[in-house]
Amino acid sequence: MNAAEATREVMWNIKHGWLMYALLAPTLLVAGAGIYFRVAQWRRGRPAVRLDQPWKRLAHFWQHALLQRRTMRKRYAGVFHAFIFWGVITLVAATTVVMIHHDFGVPIMRGRFYLYFQSLFVDVLGALAVIGVLMAGFRRWRIRPPQLVYSDEASWILILSLVILSSGFLVEGWRIAVTNDPWGIWSPFGYLVALVSQSLVSDAVLQEAHWFLWWGHLFLAFGFIAWAPYTKMIHPLTSALNIYAANLKPVGASLTSVDFESEDSFGVNRLEDFTWKDRLDFDACTECGRCTEACPANGVGKRLSPRDIILGLRDHMHRAGKHTLDSEDEKGGLAALLPALAPELLWQCTTCAACVEACPVSIEQLPKIVDLRRYQVMEEASVPESIQTAMTSLETRGHPFAGSRFSRVDWLEGLNIPSLNDTGESPEVLLWVGCGGALVERNQRSTHALASLLQRAGVNFAILGREESCTGDPARRVGNEFLFEQLAQKNIAKFAKHQVKKVVTSCPHCFNTFRNEYPSLGADFEVVHHTEFLGELIQRGHLKMKKGDLGKITFHDPCYLSRHNGITKAPRNLLGEISQEGLVETKRTGRESFCCGGGGGMSFVDDTAGQRINQERSRELLNTGAKTIAVGCPFCTTMVEDGVGAENAGGTVAVKELSELILEASEEA
Repeated sequence: MNAAEATREVMWNIKHGWLMYALLAPTLLVAGAGIYFRVAQWRRGRPAVRLDQPWKRLAHFWQHALLQRRTMRKRYAGVFHAFIFWGVITLVAATTVVMIHHDFGVPIMRGRFYLYFQSLFVDVLGALAVIGVLMAGFRRWRIRPPQLVYSDEASWILILSLVILSSGFLVEGWRIAVTNDPWGIWSPFGYLVALVSQSLVSDAVLQEAHWFLWWGHLFLAFGFIAWAPYTKMIHPLTSALNIYAANLKPVGASLTSVDFESEDSFGVNRLEDFTWKDRLDFDACTECGRCTEACPANGVGKRLSPRDIILGLRDHMHRAGKHTLDSEDEKGGLAALLPALAPELLWQCTTCAACVEACPVSIEQLPKIVDLRRYQVMEEASVPESIQTAMTSLETRGHPFAGSRFSRVDWLEGLNIPSLNDTGESPEVLLWVGCGGALVERNQRSTHALASLLQRAGVNFAILGREESCTGDPARRVGNEFLFEQLAQKNIAKFAKHQVKKVVTSCPHCFNTFRNEYPSLGADFEVVHHTEFLGELIQRGHLKMKKGDLGKITFHDPCYLSRHNGITKAPRNLLGEISQEGLVETKRTGRESFCCGGGGGMSFVDDTAGQRINQERSRELLNTGAKTIAVGCPFCTTMVEDGVGAENAGGTVAVKELSELILEASEEA
């Protein structure tokens, strides 16, 4: 017999094989009913456009469902999950090959294909699946990370998976032992079982044990398949679907508008207010807890938990699916039903999107939190007093800093910069200062530095001056969508009046709003963050830089620049132009940066002592040993500087906005 003849008898030692298919039919019926129940729940949701751009979606699916890129961000969990995922896929493929060979009479289990794939590759991947389950069990039962959900169901899933996978190797090994399979060595782990078993018991005993365990393995596998759709083990299906239906736009573009003309109520307060994609999110959750682990509010001891929000909504959806809800079932709304959705917890969210970035299966927690806030603000008129003060200031003064004594142009001292009202023609660039850059005394230095750099580079630019007003970002994040749209439409009208084509801003919040949210309201202009614009000026030779001995520098990534818009290289490139020693990174950096605590309206809330996000982030930055902490956002500047001061490092460590550092290092033309 040569390699081309390598094969094996499929149903060795098994009679009445037809019984297998007799059992498969009810198995698929029960499993199918479970899947149908889930799909029926999703279809009750409101419409959402999430099946467009199929090629982009397939590419996203390939990266994150099949290659597990997001899952692999956590090395230990990523490795064992990949072992299980690819091991099970391989075993399913191998079972399909057996069915084609035996039941359809297509002789493909022969020769090199049989040896290399059906024997060696399948055996190795099956062994990796066993290792993966053991690793998962060790993590769940021994390491016990706090972000996981601990339940009997999760434990039984691991136990049954281990028993099913291990029994498969025993069945294979005992067949190899009794038949003296000449090709058995190509199945190394089954062959090892054969060698050990032969040394312990007779072939007759092994043959009896093989028959018994073959059927036991089948019953367990079929039972597991039937049970899975009613447990968290539905996630291989739901997670894959959710990844395919993921938001393909930047995270900063994930909030949807409200149709004030047609909606009866605004925001979300009932299950029926969610879209089908939201409902799919609920079922896609794997209970890994990465979202809550990444949440800055939860990280400093607050009770906000993105994981519990999703799981609470999932359980409520399933309860609702078993009977028809009436008005009494949801009396008081979701916040009254689900502790994780209590308004006081929703107001702890900084809208940093760390939860969205951390989720390996593309669940979108942030938009749901904002939708829930919208109901609180626009329907219940329920909002924390300090945030309401900021919103009132937005309505009456055009900015959220109620106590500010500065005007929009006080930062201009010593500079001669035209406003659009003073010039008869549209300049090349509009410098958008933003509320934080103009009305907070500390940030006026940063704005002054940026304007000085633009003048030094010979940029043809102007400002709106006293005509500038808030983009509406704080209003939208806290849930006041009506105020956001009012402010946005006024700004869009101003830009159209002055024929603005290009905007440069140092505020990532303004940048995100202009880039991702104004276009849906009819805006048509280019927006560039100042870190990118300054980099272009340096590359073109319009700004001459000199490297200095600045000591160690670390950079704090603003959430609305890095996570919301994926811009992480531009600020580092700038620092590379001026620092001889180079950049030292924090543990959480780039798209995984830890929030300063100032987003989502939280700049206007006095945090509880001992639970201040800016102090936690400042400790991380200080622990790098850096002499200078660089920032690229006016909100981050004030939050980090305050946090560094609270850690008694204000005298030894400087917090500087990038424009200040670049101006210090630039040479006069």
